[in-house]
Amino acid sequence: MRSVRLRILASLLVLAIAAIGGWQLLPAQRDGNRTIGVGTTDTVTSLDPAGAYDAGSWALFSNVFQSLLTFEPGGAAPVLDAAQSCEFVGNALTVYRCTLRQGLKFPSGREVTGKDVKYSFDRVKRINANVGPAALLDTLQSVSASGLTVSFRLSSPDATFPFKMATGAGAIVDRTKYPTNRLRTDGGADGTGPYTLASYTDEQVHLTPNGDYQGVAQDIGSPVLMRYYKDSAALQKAWKARQVDVVTRTLPPATLAELSPSDPDQRVTEADSTETRNLVLNVRANSPFQDRRVRQALAALINREKLVAEVYQGTTDPLYSVIPAGITGHTTSFFDANPKPDPQRARELLDEAGVGMPVRFTYGYAEGRGSAAAEAAELKQQLEASGLFYVTTKAYEWTAFQQRYADGKLDAYGVGWVADYPDPDSFSGPLVGTGGSLNNGYSSEQADRLIKDSQRYEDRSRAATDFKELQEVVAQDVPMIPLWQRKEYVLSSGEVGGAQYLSDGTGVFRLWRLDWI
Repeated sequence: MRSVRLRILASLLVLAIAAIGGWQLLPAQRDGNRTIGVGTTDTVTSLDPAGAYDAGSWALFSNVFQSLLTFEPGGAAPVLDAAQSCEFVGNALTVYRCTLRQGLKFPSGREVTGKDVKYSFDRVKRINANVGPAALLDTLQSVSASGLTVSFRLSSPDATFPFKMATGAGAIVDRTKYPTNRLRTDGGADGTGPYTLASYTDEQVHLTPNGDYQGVAQDIGSPVLMRYYKDSAALQKAWKARQVDVVTRTLPPATLAELSPSDPDQRVTEADSTETRNLVLNVRANSPFQDRRVRQALAALINREKLVAEVYQGTTDPLYSVIPAGITGHTTSFFDANPKPDPQRARELLDEAGVGMPVRFTYGYAEGRGSAAAEAAELKQQLEASGLFYVTTKAYEWTAFQQRYADGKLDAYGVGWVADYPDPDSFSGPLVGTGGSLNNGYSSEQADRLIKDSQRYEDRSRAATDFKELQEVVAQDVPMIPLWQRKEYVLSSGEVGGAQYLSDGTGVFRLWRLDWI
């Protein structure tokens, strides 16, 4: 419809075009190659799917790579993407089989085979990067491939395995381009996603539509330039200067709180989100938090309402459980344990633990990540006001921060969590299962049993009882303290449409839905 309208306009204005340079009057004629700028404070840990398990990296993976399955906007179950068929074999939920689409091609022109899929999954588990996604594939025992057919054998029944395949952990890479036993570090990326990586630096990524793409995404939009800013203030400055056309994750809370949907110069998308923020506690033997009672005392002092009001100005909601609101099985287990801050109970717990007061510890956070610095200052103030804790806060560059907590070098640290897929399992095993992604040394036979039990049900509503009990275990053991749940904000200029589809809690970041209006 747009091209028809513009052809009529071109006929009527042919003389004016000749006189004044009519390309300015024909935006759609150039929109096909006009790049959309997207700004964020997220960063990319690695271009290699085996080496990253963070929102910034996975947002890029969603667009450059394909998985066998994916999620459509608002979807609760995975749908076919690189695969033309997928299903469990039998009723035991221990063998899952997929057949690839025919004719999928890597940027080199080589066709994708089942061997590439097997190689991709085996490689993630073999490399087992300490900031990578191998923990998501904990039930994957072996992979076999024949032609375009790939079979996955699981160590235990796991109805959530298709969900995990639809994430960055299931990204299919070209086996001729990626080393077998180490991460790729040449700045390249070879996948079959909607976009091709044209160039990459720490500051920006240039993506161009993949003409050979075959998958669930339709109507791939314009080229995209992802710009990465050091902090929220820098992102806001770029937005005000119109250096980017879309901004997401995250502008300063004060800016978000003042947004008006009626502003004619921008489009505002506000939606519920499953992104959470947690205070993670190192429970190893050499940590101040090795004793559960010390962790419980800390949890008894946190005032989430004050944190949300003063640091985030109402742009986040207090969270009282490891599983956020809006996800099946959500409870308020931490509120049940501590309906309000209780310094007296905290002191009694520390007395029982026999520790000296104030308990001294270091709280680490990633610099430039949203309001992490202000949050750290508020938590320090709350805890020290009781006289029971003395907190040293310290900021680290994002990659160094991940490495430090992965190595167990921090007593406590603040970590955001974005759902890998729309299921409570995304907030269980990776966060509180043995060997989980938070790397805080926590291990509980009871928690692990409940996680395994919950994976037996293809009807995910039947797992709600297991998740309820799991949340109670976490609130008693306190390996982590949930702080808040974010609201999703995306801003775009009046010329750009599709921003509402960028992120919706499914774990997929859809740059291909952006286009010029």
